[in-house]
Amino acid sequence: MILESLSSQWKDYELIDSGGFEKLERFGKYVVRRPEPKALWGKTLSEKEWSARQDTCFEPGAGFGKAGKEDSGTWRNGDRMPGQWEIAYKSAQFEKLAFRLRLGLTSFKHVGVFPEHAPNWEFIFKQTSDIIARRKERGDSTPAKVLNLFAYTGAASLAAKCAGADVTHLDSVRQVVTWARDNMERSGLANIRWVIEDALKFVKREARRGNKYQGIILDPPAYGHGPDGEKWKLDDLLFEMMKGVGEILDRDRAFMLLNLYSNGYSAVLADTIVREALQIRECRSIDYGELVLRDGFGKNLPLSVFSRVVI
Repeated sequence: MILESLSSQWKDYELIDSGGFEKLERFGKYVVRRPEPKALWGKTLSEKEWSARQDTCFEPGAGFGKAGKEDSGTWRNGDRMPGQWEIAYKSAQFEKLAFRLRLGLTSFKHVGVFPEHAPNWEFIFKQTSDIIARRKERGDSTPAKVLNLFAYTGAASLAAKCAGADVTHLDSVRQVVTWARDNMERSGLANIRWVIEDALKFVKREARRGNKYQGIILDPPAYGHGPDGEKWKLDDLLFEMMKGVGEILDRDRAFMLLNLYSNGYSAVLADTIVREALQIRECRSIDYGELVLRDGFGKNLPLSVFSRVVI
């Protein structure tokens, strides 16, 4: 098992401090204070220092912690905090991996990006680039097809597009798909395919059609709803989803990335689900681990688990 954390070279993001079930983060010019259930330890900075640094603070609502409403609440903003702002991501390792993201304060404590995913973006870019390069060596100029499921505001889609992929971005919420399109345009990219649909329905239909993808990315929520009221519960549907992914993943040369946030899930569980659902017998590599953010005082904050397969 491996631990992955983002590079200190990303100048537009910083985890300043964590503890007391909260985290204090800088996104570009603005400092955001949010609840964080996994920050079980004490804060390093004092409450006075946290209050002095924050530009906005999320206050949980009555539904906070309840299934389907885990993150609901409101923001208390300082005088200089805008409703929306922009940050940039530029890889220290890959020159072409660079994009821009519009951020905003939502009623579910999120701001439009999960910064701990930066190592996943690097993985997606590298694997997509390698697949395209190998195709070119064989005289094949067709791009790799990458499917991003539960794609949110699209940072992973942009990472694949930066590498030259033919990207399909799927989410069941129209507003976040619109947000993702805005991020694409801000980044000077184009021609991502946008799909607003239930992810499991889409995967099953692609399997019936015999369609194959050289890259599949999944970052499913614990609970969710499709555009037609379909209910998603991670515990009940994840294995079925992964078996469907196995049917549409190109077994000649491809990659798959599964990321999980549910508090009860371990990296070993993610690895076992992937191996069993995809029936992996031979592959170039298969890794599993945790994505962590390291605050300014060296405390590691674990936020999600992942499994990555390269065939």
